[in-house]
Amino acid sequence: MKENNAYILGTDTEELHRLGIQHQVWAEEAQHGWNLAQFKAGETLLDLGCGPGFCTKELAYIAGSNGKVIGVDRSEAFIEHLKQVANLHHLNIDAILADFDEMQLEPNSLDGMYCRWALAWLPNPKEILQKVKHALKPGGRMVIHEYYDWSTHQTEPQLPGLNKAIAAALRSFKESDGQIDIGRELPRIFEELGMKVTHMRLMSKLATPNNVIWQWPKTFYHSYFPRLATAGLLSEEDVRIALHDMDSIEKLPHTTLCCPIMIEVIAEKR
Repeated sequence: MKENNAYILGTDTEELHRLGIQHQVWAEEAQHGWNLAQFKAGETLLDLGCGPGFCTKELAYIAGSNGKVIGVDRSEAFIEHLKQVANLHHLNIDAILADFDEMQLEPNSLDGMYCRWALAWLPNPKEILQKVKHALKPGGRMVIHEYYDWSTHQTEPQLPGLNKAIAAALRSFKESDGQIDIGRELPRIFEELGMKVTHMRLMSKLATPNNVIWQWPKTFYHSYFPRLATAGLLSEEDVRIALHDMDSIEKLPHTTLCCPIMIEVIAEKR
């Protein structure tokens, strides 16, 4: 698989920076989920779809020197970055380059798994979760953060150019092989897999021009809207107007931006 197809927003330096902002916005939620799942020192944890390893690094500090974290991603650039992070910080991380369909996990070898925004892009999320379940020890926990309703992504005030581009982004997701709102299906999937759902909560983020959350959708727009033009879902002029609209509302002190609603689902292997 070509590297430029490894991830919907690419794997270049600009995207690495965007993912760093994204992690700053959602790090507290990730840590809350890990605490609820009681991830602890000495455990073997899987970071499924680890990307460049922002969460992998933090999980490795939790697992400690007697535990380890397995980071799996299909981007060679991200896996190489994660290996550098592991070496720099002397962390026990196995960084594995693999497609989820091809990854090899030992049966009953994992104490826990974390996954954020990876299942939404898969045509077979239940099959992949079944593979992870097989690798979990009895009592092992999965913590998953995925979108519940991407259509809740909207701004106030609303401007037509920005609205059009946001709608085109959602359309592109719905036309992909995955299910952008896979989070809402997770309780059913876990029941079908025979796992016990121990916790669920919705997670929302409200951005304003003066908080760090604002940088998350802003950097997404600048990265993804031009790709929509390349795909024929927007014109170059549409992109220009949408980004101008974003600049315009950013100057207004009363502007708010509702980020897409997420869900956290924690499930345990019986």
